[in-house]
Amino acid sequence: MNAYGMARAFYEEYGIKPLVLGRSQLSATEHSSILHFTEVENLNEQAVFLAALRQVAKVYGQDKRLLLLACGDDYAKLIIKNKPVLQQYFTVPYIDESLMDRILLKENFYKMCETYNFAYPKTTLCTYDDYETFEVPFQYPIIIKASNSVAYWACSFPGKKKVFVAHDEAEKQAILQAIYASTYKDTLVIQEFIPGDDSYMRVLNAYVNKDGKVKLMCLGNPILEEHSPEGIGSYAAIITTYDKELMDKIKFFLEDIGYTGFANFDMKYDERDGQYKLFEINLRNGRSSYYVTASGHNLMKYVADDHMLNKPQDVVYVQDEHLWTVIPHGVLFKYADNQQMINKAKQLIKAGKVTNSLFYKKDLNPKRWVKLQLHTLNHYRKYKKYFNKKGLSE
Repeated sequence: MNAYGMARAFYEEYGIKPLVLGRSQLSATEHSSILHFTEVENLNEQAVFLAALRQVAKVYGQDKRLLLLACGDDYAKLIIKNKPVLQQYFTVPYIDESLMDRILLKENFYKMCETYNFAYPKTTLCTYDDYETFEVPFQYPIIIKASNSVAYWACSFPGKKKVFVAHDEAEKQAILQAIYASTYKDTLVIQEFIPGDDSYMRVLNAYVNKDGKVKLMCLGNPILEEHSPEGIGSYAAIITTYDKELMDKIKFFLEDIGYTGFANFDMKYDERDGQYKLFEINLRNGRSSYYVTASGHNLMKYVADDHMLNKPQDVVYVQDEHLWTVIPHGVLFKYADNQQMINKAKQLIKAGKVTNSLFYKKDLNPKRWVKLQLHTLNHYRKYKKYFNKKGLSE
């Protein structure tokens, strides 16, 4: 999903068809004519990753400057860990490993939140060694999720979901037992559940230039998330919104810690105290980040103009309202809970300010069109089956 959005943004702005490397071809990029896809088995493994990128540099880097970007967390980490080597072949617009470790370790990140006066959910950690006697130090319901997303992706067990919600002690214990009965033995993050439906979520994508100055900030207000086991927590429909105070605060944070490149923040508005509670920062643009480009501010233009074309850029806080979605309107209006946002979405659709990033008029050959139609119709089945079912047995 993210790879296709990024490829579409590059194609729209520069007419360039990027090379996309992945472990397997998925429906978002399949049969596309605006990108070149190369399948590399076990690409997320260190030795394979470096060898594959050296081969790319050998084939394409003789007469071209190459820009290397990550579409997922595992690839972002690999790029950052190997940045000194990769910089011999590519332009690598990512932070150094020392800053990554400060940001990604939950204990360190929440200390930074306190330093910069960001609120965050009550959080604790559970390990394989103590899960049988683990007690939650705050009230139910709680969120349970893996701290090591790469290891969790590789494990399997009955009832597996990307994120779980437990409503009581018995449900919590059953979820922990199921997870640790699998191959996953790493830490689990346990958080308080912030009340409110999907529309209480916020997502912010930012770009910080090579001089450490924020040049673009775009805040999105999700209307609806995905609810399938593997998609829980991923946004399905977003309306761009604006909050200068929040943007100013995050801008100061990014510049003060010496951040560069893309940053993606997930947070939720807590009506109990009127604060945004930060969940995490991702060291890349988010899966749904095409909502920024759809609003009229091409996210890939910022990184390319900065690093490849050396063009000066003004600071932009996006205020243009636009609806981004990857689900049918019928699904959106049936399952979204916030009537005010539903009305806003209908207004934007009527005004033509709506984009499904997968359906691009310059990339709709018959095979792709049929595949996308089937993918779209499947959302009706998935929401009917999985909506609001985030427990182990649901």
